Amino acid sequence: MAAAAAAGARGHVQDPNDRRLRPIYDYLDNGNNKMAIQQADKLLKKHRDLHCAKVLKAIGLQRTGRQDEAFTLAQEVAALEPTDDNSLQALTILYREMHRPELVTKLYEAAVKKVPSSEEYHSHLFMAYARVGEYKKMQQAGMALYKIVPKNPYYFWSVMSLIMQSISAQDEKLSKTMFLPLAERMVEKMVKEDKIEAEAEVELYYMILERLEKYQEALDVVRGKLGDKLTSALQSRENKCMEMYRKLGKWPECNALSRKLLLKNPDDWQFYMIYFDSLFQLIGMAWTPPAEGEHSLEGDVHHSTEQAIAFIEERLIHESNSARPLRGPYLAQLELISRLRHRGYPEEQKLGNPEELMFQYFKMFGDKPCCFTDLKVFVDLLPSTQYTKFINQLLGVIPLSVPPEGRLALPANIKALQQHLCVMQLTRLLGLFHTMDDTAQKLAAVQDLMLRYRHGLDFGKSCLKTELQFSDYYCLLAVHLLLDLWLEAGEESAVWQCLTLLEEGLTSSPSNAQFKLLLIRIYCMLGAFEPVVELYSSLDAKHIQHDTIGYMLTRYATAFGHYAAASQSCNFALRFFHSNQKDTSEYIIQAYKYGAFEKIPEFIAFRNRLNASLHFSQVRTERMLLDLLLEANISTSLEESIKSMGLSLEEDDIPWKDLRDNRDLTVLFNWDPKDKNISEEHRKYSLEEETTWLRIRSLTLRLISGLPALGHSSQPKNSEKSTENGVSSKIDTVRTLLRQLDDAVRSGKWFLQKNIQYPVLGPPPSRMASFFDSGSCQSQISLFYLVSEIYELDTNGLEDSTAIQERIGNCLKSLLEQLTDQVNKCKGDLLEIREGSFKTHPNILENLVFFVETISIVLWVCSYSDAVLRPWKSSLQKKKKKKKESSVAMPPVFTSFQDYVSGLQTLTSNVIDHLKGLEINLTALKLEELYIDNNSLLQEEKKCTKTALGKVQSSYQHSVQEIGELLKKRLDTIKNLKV
Repeated sequence: MAAAAAAGARGHVQDPNDRRLRPIYDYLDNGNNKMAIQQADKLLKKHRDLHCAKVLKAIGLQRTGRQDEAFTLAQEVAALEPTDDNSLQALTILYREMHRPELVTKLYEAAVKKVPSSEEYHSHLFMAYARVGEYKKMQQAGMALYKIVPKNPYYFWSVMSLIMQSISAQDEKLSKTMFLPLAERMVEKMVKEDKIEAEAEVELYYMILERLEKYQEALDVVRGKLGDKLTSALQSRENKCMEMYRKLGKWPECNALSRKLLLKNPDDWQFYMIYFDSLFQLIGMAWTPPAEGEHSLEGDVHHSTEQAIAFIEERLIHESNSARPLRGPYLAQLELISRLRHRGYPEEQKLGNPEELMFQYFKMFGDKPCCFTDLKVFVDLLPSTQYTKFINQLLGVIPLSVPPEGRLALPANIKALQQHLCVMQLTRLLGLFHTMDDTAQKLAAVQDLMLRYRHGLDFGKSCLKTELQFSDYYCLLAVHLLLDLWLEAGEESAVWQCLTLLEEGLTSSPSNAQFKLLLIRIYCMLGAFEPVVELYSSLDAKHIQHDTIGYMLTRYATAFGHYAAASQSCNFALRFFHSNQKDTSEYIIQAYKYGAFEKIPEFIAFRNRLNASLHFSQVRTERMLLDLLLEANISTSLEESIKSMGLSLEEDDIPWKDLRDNRDLTVLFNWDPKDKNISEEHRKYSLEEETTWLRIRSLTLRLISGLPALGHSSQPKNSEKSTENGVSSKIDTVRTLLRQLDDAVRSGKWFLQKNIQYPVLGPPPSRMASFFDSGSCQSQISLFYLVSEIYELDTNGLEDSTAIQERIGNCLKSLLEQLTDQVNKCKGDLLEIREGSFKTHPNILENLVFFVETISIVLWVCSYSDAVLRPWKSSLQKKKKKKKESSVAMPPVFTSFQDYVSGLQTLTSNVIDHLKGLEINLTALKLEELYIDNNSLLQEEKKCTKTALGKVQSSYQHSVQEIGELLKKRLDTIKNLKV
C-alpha cells in the first residue's frame, strides 16, 4: 500500500513520532480510513505540531470522498514548507491520489531551498518534474544534483532531459540546432575526460548521434572502445552497427556482417532478410570488390546471385548434418526463390522446384504449429492449377489409420494430427474450401472437421483447463465454413450451428481465446449483447489490449439496449486510458533510475499514442451520450449532467489530426485467401468510416451541451446585456456546429454509397448506416434546426413573427412525421421461426435504441422551448384576466406545440405497447424445442444449441425490458410538458 511505502521510506531511525504514527499507517494500509481519521485526531490533540498526522488524516478524508477537507488540510501543511521525510512522503502520496502531481514539485522546490545540500530532496524534485514532463526544470535539477553529488547517473539525467526537450519541441530546427548539439557536447566532455562508466551512457551517446543523423559518428562510437560496454542485449553491438550501415547505405558492410552472423546462427531470420536486401542492393548498383585488400570493413561481400545460391546451399548442407533441424536455411531457400522470381531472374531454377521444396519442408516440420505460418508466406510460388495436387501430396505422407468402409481415416497420434491440421489450414488458404459450390458439400466438410475435432479430444484428456486442445483448429475451420454459408449463401441455420460448435469447443477448451472472440463477434452480429459481456471479461484482457481489442465490445455496447452493461463496458475501457498518464510517468521515473534511457522516448510515444487513440475518443463520446440518455431530465437536469461531465459547447478536445487507429483488426485467426482477407484498403475505409461516425456523435454531444446555455437568459436576446452574457455568441456556435454536422452527415452518406463490404473476420462496420436507415439522423438534425428557429422567435418576440411561427409549426409537423417513420421501422418481431429455423432481426433493436435516443433529444429541445415560451404564455394569460376577454387569440406557435406534444405522447405510448408485445412473444417462444427434437444432433450438440439459443433469447428479452423502462421514464417527462 501507498502508506506502507511511505513508512518504509523513513528507514530505521528510532524516532518517537514513528511509533505514534504507526497505528494510523496501519489503518490506512488496511483500508480502515475512518479509524485512521479518528486516530489522527487523537494524536493531533496531544501533538498539534505533528504535521504528518494532519497529512495522514487528509489521506483518510480523501479516501472517504471528503476531497475538499483533505485538500484544505494538505495545503495547511504545505504552506509551512515541511522538510521532515514523513510529511513530504505522505503529501506526495496524497497529491498523487488527488491527481495533482504538479503540487509535489512545489513541495520539493521548497524543501530543496531549505535544505540545499540534500541529495534525497534534489532527487525527489527531479522525479516530481519527470511526472509532469517539465523537461527544462529536470535538466536544471539534474545538474544541481550533480554539483552536490558528482555521480555519473545524475549528469546523464540532465543530458536525457535535453533529449526530451528536443523530442517535445514543436520546432524541429530548434531541436537539431540547440537541444541535441548541447546534449552531444555534454557527453563528449565526459568522453574526453574518460568518465564514461556504464552501458546506459554509451546508449545515450548513440541515441543523440542517431537523432542528429550523425550516422558515421554513431558507427565509430559503436565500433570503438565505448562499444565494448554494449553487452546487456544479445548482439547489441552488431545490431547497432547494422542499423548504421543501412542508414549510411553501406551495403557491402551490411552484407558481410549479416553473412558472418548467419554463420554463427543460421536460424536468425532477421539476418537472412538483411543479407538478401543488401545483396540485391549491390546487384542493382553493379558493385564489384576492390582489386586489393578487404572487400569491406566487415570482410568478404557477396554481390551476385550465384554467391547467394552457393551460400544458402552451404547452410543447407551444414544444417543436414546437425542433430536438431533448423527452419531458417530451408525458408531462406524459398525466400531467395521468391525474390529472384519477383525480379525475373532465371537463376531461381537452380534452387529447385518450390512445390517440391515446400513438400520436403512439410515432411520435416509439418507436425510443428509454426509450419502453416512458415509456408503461408510462400504459397504464391505455387501455380493455382497445382493446388489440389499439392494438398493431396501432403495428405499422402501423413500416417492415418486405415478406416472401416465409409469412415474417415483418422490420425493415430498427436504428430499425425498436427500434420493433418496444417494441411487443412493450407486447404482453406489456397481457397479449396471456397471453391465448393454445393451447400451439401460444405456441410459434409463441416461434419468431417467436427468428427476429427472430437476424435482429437482423446489426445488432450490430460490437458489442464488453461491449455488448449490439440484439435481446436478443426472446430474453428468448421465454424469459418459455416460463416461462409451464412453470410454468402444466406443459410440462416448455419449461424446457429456456428454458435453450437463454438459453445461445444469452450466446454473442452475453456481458455481458448479464439472461440470466445468468434462467439463475441457472432452474438453481436445477431444483436445479443448479454452473453458478450461475460465472454469478454473471461478473456482477461491486459493493459494495451483494452485499446487494441476493446472495440469488439464497445462497438456494440449501446447498440442493442443493454444500457447498464454498456455503461459498465465503457467504464472498463476508460479506466485503462485514464490510468495511462499516471502509469507512464512511473515507467519514465523507473527508466531514469535504472539508466534505461532509450526506453524513455518509447514510453512518451506510447502515452501519446494512447491519448490520440480513436477508440479512446469513441468510448469517451459514447459514454457521455449514454450518461445523458440515462440521467438527464430523469434523475438530474440536463444542465447539471452537462456540468458534471465538464462538457463545453465551444471546446472540441478530440485530437482529429493526430487520431490513431490502434485496433488489432487481425485478432481473429484467419485462413482465408488474399482476395477474401482483410486488406490495407479495408483498414483505410474502416478508419474513414469510424472517424466520420465519431465526428457525427461528437457534434451531436456538443449541440446537446449548448441547449441549457441558450434557454437561461431572462433578458431579451437582442439586448446589450444578453450579448455580454454571451447568449448570442452561443447561438452562433450552435449554428456553426449544425453546419458542421450537416457536412459530417453528407460525408457519411457519401461513404455509405461506396457500399464497402468488410470481410466477416475484419473490422465490424460502425453504427452509421443504422443511424441513417432508422431515420434518427434526419429527426435529430431537424430538432437542432428547430432550436435555431425558437431562438429567432425569442429574439423577435411574439408580435411581428408570423413567418417564424409558421416555420416552427411546419417544422413540428415534419418532426412528428419523421418520428412516425422511425416508429414504423421499429415494428416487427426480433425472432421469427421460418421453415424450421430462426430468423433474427437485430436491426429492429438498433432502430428502437436510436428512437429512444431521438426522443430524449426531443425532450431536451422541448425543455429549451418551454423556457422560451412559458413566460410569454403566462404573460398573455395575465393580460386576458386584466381585459376580461375570453376571445383573445393565442399565437399559433402554442397550438402547434400542444399538437406536437400530444402526438409525441401517442407515438411513445405506441412504442411502449409494441415493446410489451415483443416481450410477450419472446417469452412464449420455445426455441430449443425445434432443435432438441432433432435426432441427427449429438447429445453434446443439443445441449450447446440449447445454451446458445437461450442466451440469444434472454439477451433480447432484457434488451426489450431496458429499452421499455427507459422509454416509460421519457413518457412521464412528456406528460409533464406544460407548453
